[in-house]
Amino acid sequence: MYLEDKPQTLVKLLVAGPFGVGKTTFIRSLSETAPLHTEEVMTQTGALVDDLAGVRDKTTTTVAIDFGRLTLPGDLVLYMFGTPGQRRFRPLWQDIARGALGALVLADTRRLADSFEVMDMIEEAGLRYAVAVNSFPDSPSHHPDTLRDHLDLHPDTPLVVCDARSRDQSADALIALVGHVLEVLDQQQQDDSTPGRRHGHQQPQETA
Repeated sequence: MYLEDKPQTLVKLLVAGPFGVGKTTFIRSLSETAPLHTEEVMTQTGALVDDLAGVRDKTTTTVAIDFGRLTLPGDLVLYMFGTPGQRRFRPLWQDIARGALGALVLADTRRLADSFEVMDMIEEAGLRYAVAVNSFPDSPSHHPDTLRDHLDLHPDTPLVVCDARSRDQSADALIALVGHVLEVLDQQQQDDSTPGRRHGHQQPQETA
């Protein structure tokens, strides 16, 4: 695909979530360029450490990153970095997360509790995030309010339900995250521009 040579706003975003939740499929459905995937065939050794509950048919797993690019109207370019979902890749996750402005957490209603560790890591990294519940053929359906309660989400955290195979639904999920991140950045800029304030603290007053 030809990419125009003009000023653009580049935004790094994470696509995170537990093992087998659909991160690779999500990025593949959205990327306007050929996506980068680092999938390897799962082995019997890996089966001893990876919980296959709910994903018994999974045969491959991401061992480094997935990467894709999507341009939105207004010259906003999103760089999507998919992260491995297994705990043993946490040091790699921390490296990938550097410089990101936000994260989209994919969740599966068959194993919602698996999302908690990922959300904890994102919160520890200080990143804003949205949650997209990926609809699988055999996953139970719940009202969004019920899902929000089970995931213990902050009222401001966006929650959407999508099918990661659908470009339109995946785009809606990513746009919800981008809107959330931009709102936070706008608020921070307003706070920083307020007289007498810098980085959320009062400037010291001069003394006689």
